[in-house]
Order: sequence, then structure tokens, then C-alpha cells
Amino acid sequence: MSAPLIHGYEVVIGFETHAQLQTHSKIFSRASTAFGAAPNTQACAVDLALPGTLPVMNREAVQCAIKLGLALGSHIAPRSIFARKNYFYPDLPKGYQISQFEIPVVQGGEVSFFLGDEKKTVRLVRAHLEEDAGKSLHEDYHGMSGIDLNRAGTPLLEIVTEPDMRSSAEAVAYAKELHKIVTWIGICDGNMQEGSFRCDANVSVRKPGQPLGTRREIKNLNSFKFMQQAIDFEIRWQIEQLEDGHAIQQATVLFDPDTGETRAMRTKEDSADYRYFPDPDLPPLCISEQWIGDTRAQMPELPRKMAERFVADYALPEYDATTLTQSPAMGAYFEQAAKASGQPKLASNWVMGEISKRLNAEEIGIESAKVSAAQLAALIGRIQDGTISNAAARQVFDALWSGEGADVDAIVEAKGLRQMNDTGALEKIVDEVIAANPGNVEQFRAGKDKAFNALVGQVMKASKGKANPAQVNELLRARLGA
Repeated sequence: MSAPLIHGYEVVIGFETHAQLQTHSKIFSRASTAFGAAPNTQACAVDLALPGTLPVMNREAVQCAIKLGLALGSHIAPRSIFARKNYFYPDLPKGYQISQFEIPVVQGGEVSFFLGDEKKTVRLVRAHLEEDAGKSLHEDYHGMSGIDLNRAGTPLLEIVTEPDMRSSAEAVAYAKELHKIVTWIGICDGNMQEGSFRCDANVSVRKPGQPLGTRREIKNLNSFKFMQQAIDFEIRWQIEQLEDGHAIQQATVLFDPDTGETRAMRTKEDSADYRYFPDPDLPPLCISEQWIGDTRAQMPELPRKMAERFVADYALPEYDATTLTQSPAMGAYFEQAAKASGQPKLASNWVMGEISKRLNAEEIGIESAKVSAAQLAALIGRIQDGTISNAAARQVFDALWSGEGADVDAIVEAKGLRQMNDTGALEKIVDEVIAANPGNVEQFRAGKDKAFNALVGQVMKASKGKANPAQVNELLRARLGA
């Protein structure tokens, strides 16, 4: 499918994502990475680059990089090097950032996801290890700015894509899939509000067939909602500028969620402006095949593989399988319910429907679901064997979720929800409804289906909702000679 055009322009988007790695200490020091400490209490002499201090590589951070490379089908460089990225800013105590430039640890790879029914693939350029800078604080300082160096030296993986995305919706879908992968394999907690997963979107527009346009980089997008709003505004702004005869200047911009607009922060630098050179204090990073092999053996089943297995093993639609693999916990919950009930599609419907609805309403994860997978399987079993109707099942589910009861059968009996399976009693009700509603009977025989539905409703009402709807339909049609 060709990319959609906006006012005759093609949108081109690439991403740079900083994933903060879940290590106990910083990338080159033993200082803690815990979030929320008082300012400047977690910055040691190494982080501050005091004279005589030397960085030492954190093995745990390298392990995270290997996991990401394996998850994305990348090449993991057996030898990579660190460089100094030189720039001057108050929250960068060394005057340079230790990063990787010429030879990154993770090279190539891709991220695949579905946008609606269409499968998309975004190619990756690289993922490299680097340290985070500190943070400038501008509020509550009586017109002054403060510097918090707790984040200085926090380990990051910067994941860089090719400019493969062609809409804000595609960009958000990519970001969500990458977020899912890094949290799934346990290298990043994905907390966007705390800055653990920060996305920079490089946005440009061009006429179809023309060279790439001048890009503007939207920095530090920390929610998927704001990400889409920021990209959409930037696209409109760039098109308006070009249509008015103005040239786009390469720049770094920030998104203001209060105004819904982007604003330029500084002109965009190129790599030459940073004067990269190999860090003399750090030897090359060497990763053996055995290390990669040992890490591969410890990797969990990846979301895409799990989704493919759900399609193959449980005959689920691709949409269901993708939705059910949003997290390892959700996949495990569904699979337990599917196996125990023997009804994978019904289990899928309940997990994507009522379970997800309750989780979203209470803002909790499926790990905290108040109905266990075993209870859901038991509930599905009672629907399938005709013990309860779908309507009654929702009442049972409500009771389970609210803690009113823990056993499905006990709730069914206590609430009198068992379906009427006595054919003789049901036939008597059907006959009484037919006798009491001659008008509906006549309309149905004249070809009006709504009249038949009205008769079904009367039978269900007379049975206090306990009649089996399928059985009611069958008996009514038999009695009416349909």
C-alpha cells in the first residue's frame, strides 16, 4: 500500500529512542540508578568526572544490549568502541558524553507490527550504549535554574531507525511495539513519565519522488498521545511553510501539550559539530559468541513468536493474537484460560472484552486481575455446557470481580442463574406466549422477523431469563411451523 499524501506531500519519519536500562548501577560507576532520590544524592566522583577517576563498563548494561540485538534480529558487534561526544551544557559535568559513534554494539535489525490489518516493518540503523546527562530544573527556584546530576551516567540504549514511517499513526504503532519489546525482555521498565523511555521523532515532508526534505527533530516525547499530536502539528506546520514559499531549517523542537504546538529550541547539530573521538579511558567492548549464545538461551519467547503460535495452536485471528501478546502476563493469562476451558476463541473474547475493560477502568495490569484465569475458564465452561446464558455469565463475572464469591458454580446456585433445561416446562411457557400474543404470531407468519424477536423476548421474560435462547428459538419455530 502506498503512503497517504497530505495536501500532495509525503511524510517521512524516523525515530531515535532512548531506553533507560534496568541496571542497579550506572553505566560507568557504582552509583545507584533508583528514581526519585533527592537532587544530587546519586552522583559519584566518576559521574562528575573528578580528576583521577576512570570509567568502568557495567556488564549488566552490555547484557541488555545483547538481549535487544537478539530480539530485533540485529548483528551484535563482536568488537565495538566508545567515543566522546563533545558539547557544553550545564547538566553535562564532563563537557562530553560517553557514547558510541563509528562502531555501535547493535547494528541493523527491524521492528514489525500491524497497523490495522496491514503489517509494517521499520528497519533499524543501530542501537548504541551511552550515558545519560543530568537534568536542568527551572521551576520553584525563584527565577533561577538548578542542576540535578542524579541521572548523569544512567545507562541508555539509543535505538535509531531508518526514515521508514509515513504517518503519525505508523510512528506511534512503531513506538508502542518497541516499548512492548524492551519491557517484554526486561531491559527497560518503559515508564515514560519518569523518562525511562523517551522518543525523538525526526519529521520531514516532500513531494513524491523528490529527495528527502529537511527534517526537524521533536525531542523527548513522553506519551503516545502527545507523540501523535506533536507529529501531526509538525507535519501541518512544515507543509504550510513550504506552501508559503519558506524553506525549512533543520532544528530541534519541543512539543507544548498545553498549546498543542511545537516550538524551535535550537538549530540542529550534525555529528561533525560534536567532534567525536575514541574515548582514551575505555578499551574496546568485546562480546564473545559464547556470551551471545548464553544470552540467547535465557531469552523469553518474544511477542511476535507468541502471537504466531497462538494463531497456529489456537486458530485465533491475527488481531486477537496480537492483542493478547501485549505483555507476557496477558499471554500467559489467556493461554491458561484457553487450555483449561478448551475454548480459545471464547477465552480470547473475554480477555479482550470484559477483562480488559475492567483493567482499564481500574488502571491495573492483568497481574492484578480480580478474576483468575482458572475462574474465567470455569465460567466459560458453564456457558458452553448450557448451565448459564451469556447474560447470566456477566452477572457471575461481576460477582467474581467484586469478591462476592470465588466459585462459579456456587455463585450460579446462590443467584438462581441456572438456565432452564426442562423441555416440558419450556414448551408450556412457549405455548402460553404464543396464545397471549396472536398479533405477533400473525405478523411473523406474514414475514416480519421483528415479531419473532418480540416473541423470544416474551418467553425469556416469562422464564425470568433462565431459558436457553437457542432452545427458545428452536421451540418457537417448531410451534409456528417455521
